[in-house]
Amino acid sequence: MIKGYQSEILKIYEDIRTYEENALKDRKKEIYSMFPIISQLDKKINKLCIQLSISSFKPIENRDEYLKNLKEQITDLRIQKSELLVSHGYEIDCLSLHHRCKKCKDTGFIGTTRCDCYKPKLVKLYYKDSELSQILKTNNFDNFKYDFYSSNRSNDNIKSPRKNIEEIVKTSMYFIETFPNSKDNLLFFGNSGTGKTFLTNCIAKELLDRGHLVVYKTAEELIKNLREIRLAHNRELEDLITNCDLLVIDDLGTEQISNFSKTELFNLLNTKLLKGKQMIVSTNYTIEGLSKTYSERITSRLFGSFSLCKFYGEDIRVKINLNRMKAL
Repeated sequence: MIKGYQSEILKIYEDIRTYEENALKDRKKEIYSMFPIISQLDKKINKLCIQLSISSFKPIENRDEYLKNLKEQITDLRIQKSELLVSHGYEIDCLSLHHRCKKCKDTGFIGTTRCDCYKPKLVKLYYKDSELSQILKTNNFDNFKYDFYSSNRSNDNIKSPRKNIEEIVKTSMYFIETFPNSKDNLLFFGNSGTGKTFLTNCIAKELLDRGHLVVYKTAEELIKNLREIRLAHNRELEDLITNCDLLVIDDLGTEQISNFSKTELFNLLNTKLLKGKQMIVSTNYTIEGLSKTYSERITSRLFGSFSLCKFYGEDIRVKINLNRMKAL
């Protein structure tokens, strides 16, 4: 896990415990002020519990009988208290500390093992840092439609756009299912509007929901971030981009291309590959266009360490807009 996430989650649990402790104090204050007899019962119960605890280690005549009598008194007082609470419209456990997770008692761990309640909190933090929270509400596999891809094959391609995208989705699903034990990367390339970003977001959502840290950056944003890392020594940002489980670089080629951007992009790609941290890169460039634009060092990484997925077909954005216009 990237440095900082565990401490952030432990802070969440600490805040939960503090909130519930304060809520219990408020409930006690309210009930004790309205019904002093309940306060008196609680004091008697606490006193007997202390007596029971101390007596367990003392040499007392007829010790078993004595301890049994103490336990019976405590039980009777607790029953009286419960009956009073219920008769006045309160929950039977309202004077006990409430735990949102009864398994780990809001600590996040059962022994040294993470509780089931830990992962959803981690996923929530991952969503926040992925910068994809809003868009993934619509860009997901539930809304993925093959109907936007024609089943007719053009002379330029051996497969129809529909058949082609079906195969790319299969590759994507394999990428998702094998993600924890794989070092695969994906390069989505092809014409604008053919679904590269949408499918990338679908993959990102699946992996985020499974508890993997996904970071999405447009190529332009990424270069700005790399400049900040290099010039402002932003180590937290460097850690996030370098060590996230999946880095998505969208629209490669739209960034301002310079010697600096090429050098930093190569360094990042190389570092991620060496660490076995996976990537998805999407671009509107053709393979030939990438070769002409970027250095041989960059393209050798892209073509040699990524599965290449070519997107083609009609512009889906144009299709959607035309359908909207027809519906008016």
